[in-house]
Formats: sequence, structure tokens, C-alpha cells
Amino acid sequence: MSKFKILAMLLLIVCSFFLHLLALMDTFPLILSIPLLFGSFFLFFMMINYRNKFKGF
Repeated sequence: MSKFKILAMLLLIVCSFFLHLLALMDTFPLILSIPLLFGSFFLFFMMINYRNKFKGF
């Protein structure tokens, strides 16, 4: 897994968190920020835990 992918996902999480803070201050729709933040965390952890598993013959 390349360091660029991890850095890009962390940047996505930071941007999503910033949008969520704006949503809590009522300057951005909360209905959009919650799925965006959840999706960025989900993709990050899914990317970290991905393994090429050999299932056998």
C-alpha cells in the first residue's frame, strides 16, 4: 500500500471533519456532512485492512 493513498485518505478525513464542524455551526448541511465523514472513515479503515488472501485450491 503506497504512502500516497494513506496520505490522500487522511486528507479526505481532515476535510470531512472540517465540513462537519461547519455543519455543527449551521453553515453547511448536516445531512451531507455526516455521510461524508462516515464514508471517509469507512474507506480509510477498509483500505488499511485490505489483504490479498489465498483461499486455497
